[in-house]
Amino acid sequence: MQRHPVEALLRPPVEWWSAFVAGLGAVVALVAPWALMMTPAVAWLAAAVLMSFALWRGMQGLRVVRYQRNLRRLPEYRLRARRIPVSRRKLFLGLGFAWTQKHTQRLRDTIRPEVQHYIEPGFLYRWARRRETAWEGLPVLRWLAALLGTRAWWNPLAPRPPVGGKPALHGVEPDEAPVWMDLGERVGHTLVLGTTRVGKTRLAEILIAQDIRRGDVVIVFDPKGDGDLLRRMYAECKRAGREHEFYMFHLGHPEISARYNAIGSFSRITEVATRIANQLPDQGNSAAFKEFAWRFTNIVARALVALGRRPDYHQIVRHITHIDGLLTDYCNHWLPKVAPDGWQQEIVAREEQVNERNLPFSMKGRPKRLVALVQYIKDQGLYDPVADGLRSAFEYDKTYFDKIVASLLPLLEKLTTGKTAELIAPDYFDTGDTRPIFDWMQVIRRQCVVYVGLDALSDMTVATAVGNSMFADLVSVAGRLYKSGTTDGLPQDGSPPVMPTVSLHADEFNELIGDEFIPLLNKAGGAGFQVTAYTQTWSDVEARIGSRPKAGQVAGNFNTLIMLRVKEFATAEMLTEQLPRVEIFSLMQVSGTSDSADPGSEQHFTSRNEDRISVSEV
Repeated sequence: MQRHPVEALLRPPVEWWSAFVAGLGAVVALVAPWALMMTPAVAWLAAAVLMSFALWRGMQGLRVVRYQRNLRRLPEYRLRARRIPVSRRKLFLGLGFAWTQKHTQRLRDTIRPEVQHYIEPGFLYRWARRRETAWEGLPVLRWLAALLGTRAWWNPLAPRPPVGGKPALHGVEPDEAPVWMDLGERVGHTLVLGTTRVGKTRLAEILIAQDIRRGDVVIVFDPKGDGDLLRRMYAECKRAGREHEFYMFHLGHPEISARYNAIGSFSRITEVATRIANQLPDQGNSAAFKEFAWRFTNIVARALVALGRRPDYHQIVRHITHIDGLLTDYCNHWLPKVAPDGWQQEIVAREEQVNERNLPFSMKGRPKRLVALVQYIKDQGLYDPVADGLRSAFEYDKTYFDKIVASLLPLLEKLTTGKTAELIAPDYFDTGDTRPIFDWMQVIRRQCVVYVGLDALSDMTVATAVGNSMFADLVSVAGRLYKSGTTDGLPQDGSPPVMPTVSLHADEFNELIGDEFIPLLNKAGGAGFQVTAYTQTWSDVEARIGSRPKAGQVAGNFNTLIMLRVKEFATAEMLTEQLPRVEIFSLMQVSGTSDSADPGSEQHFTSRNEDRISVSEV
């Protein structure tokens, strides 16, 4: 506990003077006790007392010197991957300390002009940095320049670690210790904020490594497709003996990527249309076209499922542009169950009687067999919701139909063009393709590790569509887990559902946030999902969402905030506004004089000098 209001560590180590005098006295007492007129026994006792005092004062002076050295030189912290600590109850974050009023006071003291020579590097350090640059091109002296630039214990002029920032923020506490976070708090989700190149990805690697070694289900979304992060994840899986549980899905490397059907897994059939239509704009007049796109996509998806086919992007775009084949297939599947005997012969007879001149404009140019088929269904009064939806889409004028789905087709074309289409619309019957196919329920049941590289720098539209479809799929899986645990769809034994631990890491969170991601934050925690999101500034998230209140709703779902170095004031306030206000002390020197009011007094004036402590709240 601090004994005085003002700590005053930015000063010369005056404790060493008294330590030197006490140590000298102890030596004299031992060597020449007669000089102090002491008997040997008393001299030994005096020497012990003086030496103890010298050590005590010397340690106090060393504390001052060590504190000042920490302010000037930020210590470098390195940790080998295999030595990252892993706990079943805690999450390791790094080295640090609990920030208190004492540290606020110390940081405030470092900006005073009179103490800058304790904060800034000395003359020799600045000389060494200048020589590094001046000598690096000279034949002989460049070796000396290389030695000056070496960060090693034997180099007193070593440069600071290339981590940036302000050394005083760590230097105000010389005794840092490992910082741990309770795993139970992660279900409340974690937000990591930090500007570019300040360590977000390195922090993510530390957290992901612990999750992998702990045996959690780990899912990492990386919009950029960082190769270093991918290699690190595979190395951690290999170190933990989980390399056979690792999946890599990367839009930038389709030849070696695993495959994933973004719309092939769902709880409700309407999810297929929702995942596709949600990628379309919905402002102004676009909202109506989005609803039309949803309806026609839903019609196609329902028909595919009814026929026993798994929906994918290839089939959706094929049947939306040419509904005839799907209508034929479904009617051949449905009519034998409900139509009277001889229906095929009657349709053939009707086909021969079709006169295109008598057809409505929207039906002209259509296959006569389909026209006869639709007329037969109407005349017989047969009804099926799927068939009725297909019929209504078939009866639309082709030109009008193309207009109302004009916003949908370009999106589907992007998703089904090139090698990327093989990843998000896999062919389940191609036995020659050895790339694995995964779905989220399978990943969670097998406790796998998945890296998702969206390659957003190459094609933002495809990356966004695939990412959002994955999030929507994860929300659907979370709902199934919440109701039935990992045994959903399997034989039940009456035991309560088992909730997995799913650690989801979202790098470049601002590129991923959308209507599909928000339910993962505010609803999926009960299904075992714990989200850790990384982004540069909160304004990036607001710009992506397009609404400050909605962005505030997202921020309210993150119970834990980890803030690295940030540049935006509003982002910094997300942390500082939650901190309590504390009192800090300032030392002020006051001098004054006052005249005597008594003409007969021999004292003409009085003067005073004092140190005054003022208190302010920050």
